Amino acid sequence: MSEEKHQHHLFHHHKEDGGEQVIETTDVYAAGNVEEYEKAKKEEKNHKHMEHLGEMGTVAAGAFALHEKHAEKKDPEHAHRHKIEEEIAATAAVGAGGYVFHEHHEKKESKEEEKEAEGKKHHHLF
Repeated sequence: MSEEKHQHHLFHHHKEDGGEQVIETTDVYAAGNVEEYEKAKKEEKNHKHMEHLGEMGTVAAGAFALHEKHAEKKDPEHAHRHKIEEEIAATAAVGAGGYVFHEHHEKKESKEEEKEAEGKKHHHLF
């Protein structure tokens, strides 16, 4: 055992038998392509991050719209200006919400691609 050198990695065990290297792999990726799996996983993570950023943008724009609505009542001299800024902020909040919706669906597609690359999901024609 002392003359046999074992190298332990996250998913592989390397054994050196003489001059030959034998790799024993656990079935992590099943029969899928490793590069496609990693790409899909990275893409899913990016879409999740962008979805969270969009959610923060929606909340911020909505809060600013409420602030401008309040300012409209408190500052009657500039009420028209506050009303316009409120409407712009509300439009931005709706747009950010649409972006969040888009990213959520992109994240779901990436997750499906990840499962396909991993080999768990099979397409049936009928």
